[in-house]
Amino acid sequence: MGGQAKGKRTNKPKRKENRPNRDAGFVGLSPQERVKLRMHEKAKKKSAEKYSVQQLLEKTEECMDSFDFEMAVLFCQRALDVESTNLQALDMLGHIYSELGDTLKAKGAFLRAVELSPEEGHNKYMYLGQIHTGQEAVDFYTRGIQVLLSALDKQAQNTAGAAAPLDEDAQLPTAKDVSVAYCSIAEIYLTDFCMEEGAADKCKEFIERALQYHHDNPEALQLMASYLFSTERNQEGREYLLKSVALWLPAQKQSVAPPSTEEGMQSEVPPYESRITTAKLLIESEEYEMAVDVLEGLLEEDDEVVQVWYLSGWVCYLQFEKAKEQQEREGREVTEEETEEWKALKEAARSYLTNAKKLYSKLRCDDQPIMEHVEQLLGELGGVMEGEEEDPTLDEDYEPCSDEEEDDAEAPMDH
Repeated sequence: MGGQAKGKRTNKPKRKENRPNRDAGFVGLSPQERVKLRMHEKAKKKSAEKYSVQQLLEKTEECMDSFDFEMAVLFCQRALDVESTNLQALDMLGHIYSELGDTLKAKGAFLRAVELSPEEGHNKYMYLGQIHTGQEAVDFYTRGIQVLLSALDKQAQNTAGAAAPLDEDAQLPTAKDVSVAYCSIAEIYLTDFCMEEGAADKCKEFIERALQYHHDNPEALQLMASYLFSTERNQEGREYLLKSVALWLPAQKQSVAPPSTEEGMQSEVPPYESRITTAKLLIESEEYEMAVDVLEGLLEEDDEVVQVWYLSGWVCYLQFEKAKEQQEREGREVTEEETEEWKALKEAARSYLTNAKKLYSKLRCDDQPIMEHVEQLLGELGGVMEGEEEDPTLDEDYEPCSDEEEDDAEAPMDH
């Protein structure tokens, strides 16, 4: 009896054989990796039940607005776990990884978006252009411009056909977007491709296209100035440069402005790196006071850029030298007022250059020509005067120097 009963149990079909193998994806994983994967799957299910994709993306945007990019990644990734082909989420994830400096992951997110929707959405192409160089960058920007122009054509057709009004929150492409994209290509021909045959003509062509779509684009005007300076047409270059700066610098210098005005003004202000180039060109044009205004704005925005401290010291040095030359050319005695002015310029130059040297060491920079020029100028200015204080706002961010570093900073430089 017992044997027959046992045989019956053996012959029963096992219920588990009809179930899907839940552990199929765990083959080859360590116990820790299996636990992590199960937790991730559980979190995905919980997110899908608790939040919609749109809610997760709103949370992502909130974190991005507060510069909490680490948390933004988590919310955005959860949105993609629920809906892996969501283009908005992919675009946001690529942007977040760009902010975090993870170029490889940013590239992956944007390329996935291109794969899913190659004919719509120009932003992904702009970002891909930024994280690539040379011809690859040009190709991405060009593709983005094609998408932009196609979108602008559709907008024009909708307007002509009196179509239903579009969502006010939709970020519609504009002619200025096209101008900015052409500027990006022109800059590549001004830098990466500058030694190639025909690069100058290509550069000019793309700048002219940029100005065609937005004739008051400060970045395009400055690029034209850079092109003209590079071809030794300095007077024409100076005219474009001053026109560019006049479009944004006066508004930036206003200490009090309504929030809406500030937001509008910020949209016209060129990027940080572009404004560094502005300062260089102004110095080359001997527009020293305007260069000082630009550099002061840059230091207020970010006081940990060696080049900005260096240029601030350099322009003060040049102002001092120019004042001396003018006095000598006029062949007269130095006035008491001039003496005080020269002293102030020398002290300002020493302070800026000394801070540039300290920051260079702190950030472990490798731009040797800048460091050599800083040391040369400090040597000519006599180093840091005894009792002279450096910028107190910079000192708050620095760790105390060793005795050896202090000696290096205070001693006159050999040159």
